Amino acid sequence: MTQISSGSTPASSTPKPRRPRPQVMRLTDAAAQRITELTQRADSEIVGLRVGVKNGGCAGQSYTVEYAHEIRPTDEVVEDKGVKILVDPKAVLFLLGTEMDYKADKMQAQFVFNNPNQISACGCGESVELRPAKIDG
Repeated sequence: MTQISSGSTPASSTPKPRRPRPQVMRLTDAAAQRITELTQRADSEIVGLRVGVKNGGCAGQSYTVEYAHEIRPTDEVVEDKGVKILVDPKAVLFLLGTEMDYKADKMQAQFVFNNPNQISACGCGESVELRPAKIDG
């Protein structure tokens, strides 16, 4: 016979362990190397690259990449392979699970985003359509 104790503590008194936050983005070796090169060659001190998403273009949205001179309190800081990426808080759900790569060929060199939240892209490759990531609760 199993006996149940009536003197148990309420569930609310014991905090639930928080599950770790997923890393928003990860970098390939090529992207990390390029970010390191850009950081070292910059005219002024930069702490990393700021990545975001803006509205516009044929497909509706495009990625933004710019030098970050400081870390803003609202930035999502991603440290990977020795470099920092600062993600605009409005872009986090659109970039969750994204791999940032760097590709160079005879005609162009650019950062490439392998994003599981991308629904489509325009023919010229300059803009994308993204949906917010689905987070299991």
